[in-house]
Amino acid sequence: MVVIYLLISVILIILMTAKWKVHPFVALLLVAIFYGIISGMPLNQIIISVNKGFGNTMGGIGMIIILGVIIGIFLENSGGAYALAEKILKYTGKKKIPLAMGILGWFVSIPVFADSGFMLLAPLNKSLSKKAGISLAGPAIALALGLMASHTMVPPTPGPIAAAYYLNADLGLVMLFGIPISLIALWMGLIFVKKYVSKTYIDPDPNITEEQIAERLKSAPSAFKSTIPIFVPIILIVIKSLLVSIGGYEIENYDSFDFLTKVLFFLGEPFVALLVGCFFALTLPKKLNYNMFSTSGWIGRSLTDASSILLITGAGGIFGQVLRDSGIAVTLGDVLADINLSIWLPFMLAAAIKTAQGSSTVALVTTASILAPMMSNLGFETEMQKAMVVIAIGAGSAVVSHANDSLFWVVTRLSGMDVKTGYRFFSLGTFILGTTAAIVLFLSYLLLT
Repeated sequence: MVVIYLLISVILIILMTAKWKVHPFVALLLVAIFYGIISGMPLNQIIISVNKGFGNTMGGIGMIIILGVIIGIFLENSGGAYALAEKILKYTGKKKIPLAMGILGWFVSIPVFADSGFMLLAPLNKSLSKKAGISLAGPAIALALGLMASHTMVPPTPGPIAAAYYLNADLGLVMLFGIPISLIALWMGLIFVKKYVSKTYIDPDPNITEEQIAERLKSAPSAFKSTIPIFVPIILIVIKSLLVSIGGYEIENYDSFDFLTKVLFFLGEPFVALLVGCFFALTLPKKLNYNMFSTSGWIGRSLTDASSILLITGAGGIFGQVLRDSGIAVTLGDVLADINLSIWLPFMLAAAIKTAQGSSTVALVTTASILAPMMSNLGFETEMQKAMVVIAIGAGSAVVSHANDSLFWVVTRLSGMDVKTGYRFFSLGTFILGTTAAIVLFLSYLLLT
């Protein structure tokens, strides 16, 4: 019966978020309480699980999400993203604008949410397409797929961070798998763009002039400077992961470490690494002023943006804790283990939730919450296996974006596509992106585990 109760709970989450438009935080919280009651948990235990799940999650990743969003707002408002775009275009050339936009989208969506990343770069995308005399369709879908690839599979984007936290996966290993797999999947998506999407002409008709872009670029930081807040945190986190996984260092023996190793362990802690990235982000504006730090300034707006994802992530923690405390792990683990879906299980579960309710973040959080109590029963026990499960969930959370996904409407509306064209190009593109990532991950899983 607990399996049936879980299926009912997942269906309720999908119905509440996709059909009845209930905020994911409310849906996850109510369904968690509902599941606790129907599964026979004592009422006082449900209260304990709710408080514990939300508190532990916020304590674990709340700071990471907040700091990541702050980095993103400085990258956007300082013009750093435009400088980064210009640099990439110098290497790729105007004839390879779709390739350039795909790569740029992949970079930008690491600290910036996919929706805002597309809106930020859409004017430049249109202007470049118009200047080159090519259809807007190719660059637009390439940019969207680039944003989606890193948004779902590369920390420190909030969704993959949350999934890694729930599954107790090493964040450095998640990065080491997520970066190459997401790039391979994006490469396949770019082939789809070149062979199919670019054949349909859409007039760019940009709303921003080249003079306006040039004006913004005058005060923008250099491309190299713009990459520092993104990549320094990634490098610090990966270094710590390598010290643990390859160097054999364990946090329990911290007092015996030499000074340099202690410093690297400290800097490699995800929230510390992101804090370092924030300090670098402060160097991006041409001139810092107090208004940027005010409630209505850059920092204030970034914290407002972070609030929704914090609530959704915290509610996912509640759902996961209730599942753990209900004792479902052994029962459901045994059932699913008999099916022997291997790494495809997290992919298909995430894909089902994503396709049904639209949000990649909700799909990541919900799937990780469901799988967390049963990882051992499913045979995912090593650090490498846990990291691969996170990527499998991320790949699934990209499949498939359609009318219930806010990014779908951002892409189609800002690119002059009707709904039918959006399904042909973006929805099919996200299916190719996520499925390619899952296939590459499955082959890696066979070879490495």
